[in-house]
Amino acid sequence: MTLTDPDPAEFLDAQRAQTLARISALTRDFDAIVAACADSATDDEHDPEGSTIAFERAQVSALLAAARAHLAEIDRAAERLGDGTYGLCERCGRSIAPERLLARPTAQRCVACASAR
Repeated sequence: MTLTDPDPAEFLDAQRAQTLARISALTRDFDAIVAACADSATDDEHDPEGSTIAFERAQVSALLAAARAHLAEIDRAAERLGDGTYGLCERCGRSIAPERLLARPTAQRCVACASAR
């Protein structure tokens, strides 16, 4: 990253905070869906609204899993920052372009190696 770019540690911290906030919001949404279903005897198979409720629950669950996976990627990026390998391609060892790290701060490979996959 250049001097005009954000500090990688601060940038990762901000990404982590945003992801934790997203996880918190999605957890509240999921809990609200479950609580709403608990108050009624819903039969997803025969209730016209049942498939919608099941879909919403599955969708929020998938978004929550993705946010948790992203949080783990951020934590691994922070570990790489700590051990001095952040910004280096895990495949070829060359520097990952600062623009790529700004767009995807958890990137582990340079564009060339990621494209070769």
